[in-house]
Amino acid sequence: MVASGVPAADYARHFETVTFCLSKGLGAPAGSLIATDDPKLLERLRRFRRMYGGAMRQAGILAAAGLYALEHNIHRLAQDHTNARRLAALLQQIPVVSINPDTVATNILFFDLHSSRLSVAEFVATLKQEGVLLNAVGGTTCRAVTHLDVSAEAIKHAAAIVARVLR
Repeated sequence: MVASGVPAADYARHFETVTFCLSKGLGAPAGSLIATDDPKLLERLRRFRRMYGGAMRQAGILAAAGLYALEHNIHRLAQDHTNARRLAALLQQIPVVSINPDTVATNILFFDLHSSRLSVAEFVATLKQEGVLLNAVGGTTCRAVTHLDVSAEAIKHAAAIVARVLR
């Protein structure tokens, strides 16, 4: 929504239900929401939520954090999107990394390793030891996510670590 400028309601009107996460980018410690305007479906969804362990007791503190995130952190997501593009531009300068920064629209980016002496699993494990968290999502593909806790300075630091690890 923030990256595209399309209001959430315009996205949601095409679906029977929508769900979204309150953590990471919005800064809440946990939580997600599901919404529908169908009362019968809502009751069924509540039942499934309880069956899968989603009926927490005394969840008011988490709910308060979620409300704060919704009221104060949606527009700051643009900063995360900018940080993701910064990271993509820095990663593009590393010879064994393949990424096109022009395709990064949100705070999630994917890049490929080619001709690296490390497998993606080894690369991700080494970065974790260095304090940089990425996910391996395929044979040569990694996924990175910028969020509320990742500053522009941290982006530069992470990219420098990635470059050092891949040297």
